[in-house]
Amino acid sequence: MRLYIKYMVSQRCKMMVRDEFDKLGLHYTMIDLGVAELAENMTQQQHEQLKINLLKSGLELLDDKRSILIEKIKNVITEMIHYTDVLPKTNYSDYISEKLNYDYTYLANIFSEVKGITIQQFIILNKIERVKELLLYDELNLTEIAYKLHYSSVAHLSNQFKKVTGLSPSFYKKLKQKRSGNLENV
Repeated sequence: MRLYIKYMVSQRCKMMVRDEFDKLGLHYTMIDLGVAELAENMTQQQHEQLKINLLKSGLELLDDKRSILIEKIKNVITEMIHYTDVLPKTNYSDYISEKLNYDYTYLANIFSEVKGITIQQFIILNKIERVKELLLYDELNLTEIAYKLHYSSVAHLSNQFKKVTGLSPSFYKKLKQKRSGNLENV
């Protein structure tokens, strides 16, 4: 039995889902971002209890097909940007379409209708979050980050970063360093 879980975007979320399955005596064969596979079917009571327990943890068990598809799109994008060292060389639209076996126009229409933003805007928001992470790790400079995330130039990355956050990447980095320094002096 396959289950789709909304907001399941990290290793910690996967551990929380694993714990909930264990509490309910459910045997899983796979737990990944946004999806889990059970070895057996659940009873209605187990389903309801799982739904309640996941909500307490900030996760949501999905039942309708549109929500499941939206969550699949989000998970493909999250995995592609945050958990893959090398982004695909193909267009993001082709990559998402191939991964989900749906026409990209269909996916894009449903996504924007339900989420209120385009898939491209969602990708940009995720890329900016990834840039923030990489800036904080301080292992890569801005040129390396731009290359890693397939920006055409540092200027393009900087413009997009400023448009989303209201700050330049260098100012953002300085703010974080200043906050860290202040915390160390406490």
